Amino acid sequence: MAEQEEEEHDTAAETIAPSLPPSRVKKIMKLDKEINKVNAEALFLVSCCTELFLKFLAEESARVAVEKKRRTMKLEHLRVAVKRHRPTSDFLPESLPVASEPVVDRPKAAERNRGRTAEKPVPAGTHRIDDFFRKDS
Repeated sequence: MAEQEEEEHDTAAETIAPSLPPSRVKKIMKLDKEINKVNAEALFLVSCCTELFLKFLAEESARVAVEKKRRTMKLEHLRVAVKRHRPTSDFLPESLPVASEPVVDRPKAAERNRGRTAEKPVPAGTHRIDDFFRKDS
C-alpha cells in the first residue's frame, strides 16, 4: 500500500514543460491584433496544445508514408493526413505550402549543394513557419 502511495506521489510531482520556446510562442500569439497581453497560463496551454497537435500531425503523416511504402515523409503525406482528419481538414489545407512540381532530372550531389545558400522563394500569401522561430539579430 505504501508503494502505491509513493508511485502516485511521484507521478503527481512530475512537471510538464513544453519544449517550444515560450518567447516565440508568445510572439506568434501576439501577431493577432486582438491580443494585447498573454497570460502565463494561456501561454503554457497554447504551447502544450501546439506540441500535441504537431505530434499528432507527425504521427499521422508518418503513418501515411508507411502506407505508401516510403521512408521519407513529404508534404504530400502531410496533406493526406490532414485531409483524413476531419477537424484539421476544415482549416489547415489552405495554410500548407503549395506543392512544387516533381523534378524530372535530379542533379548530382555537388550541383545540388551549390545552391544551398539561396533561400527558396515563398509562394504569395504564405509564411514560412521557421521565420517565427529564428532568433532576431
